Amino acid sequence: MKQPVGRRRSHGTSLFRFSSFYTRLRFILILLAFVALLPPVFFHFKLRRLHQTKLRKCGWLNNPPLVCAHGGDSTNAFPNTMSAYSIALHSQVDCIEIDVSRSSDGVLFALHDRDLQRISGNSTSQVGHFRSNELKELDVYHQSDNSKIPTIEDALKLISASVRQAILDAKVGPPSYEKGLANDILSTVEKMQCKNCLIWAKSDSLVRDIIKLSSDIAVGYVVMVDPHTGARTNLLRMKGPKVAGVYHQLIDERMVKILHGREKKVYMPGQLMMSIP
Repeated sequence: MKQPVGRRRSHGTSLFRFSSFYTRLRFILILLAFVALLPPVFFHFKLRRLHQTKLRKCGWLNNPPLVCAHGGDSTNAFPNTMSAYSIALHSQVDCIEIDVSRSSDGVLFALHDRDLQRISGNSTSQVGHFRSNELKELDVYHQSDNSKIPTIEDALKLISASVRQAILDAKVGPPSYEKGLANDILSTVEKMQCKNCLIWAKSDSLVRDIIKLSSDIAVGYVVMVDPHTGARTNLLRMKGPKVAGVYHQLIDERMVKILHGREKKVYMPGQLMMSIP
């Protein structure tokens, strides 16, 4: 028996309406799900951005800069004396920079030409013009402090095990200048077993000599204003060294980013020196 046409149309209309209702319901559910997911996704990326900003601005807190005493505590003692180093160690500095000069007979002393000139009263004195026994006989007087000029071995024996880094600032002067200086410094570092030593110099040729002779020691070069031209020395002139010492008058955020981009650590030399993470 055939179903009436009107009933078939009514059944087809009901199916169409049900299908249309189901489609709308599914759309509404998808829309609600999207709306429900939107805030968590938004906050996820918002928090991620805040975290990145925090790392950029405050990441140095996880790797704070090293505070270094140039020549030890040169305020309360004569620079580069055992007293200056001892006072700096008592202050719990992170590192100490030692000026390294060579006597005429090849002994390395913790001494800068300008400090020798203060001791001797002669504005033209240079460490390389003195024999080691002459330097050892000089008395350093500063306030209540009387002490002798230490050799690099003496200085490293005192400080290397008590600081995170010992920086050797190698000075080039007469009569031998760079000749054999890299080997002399490296031999002393090896003898004293200084694993946390960093050597840098204003002389690029000396820095290259050190790199050629040893791949184990940390080496740096200095970025400064050339006293002859008045121009800044080339920032990226050396590829080998992993440290750049940039004079504080020259340093800025852009320069630090450039050096960090080349995987170089940045130090800011001065009386109180800092590393910039």
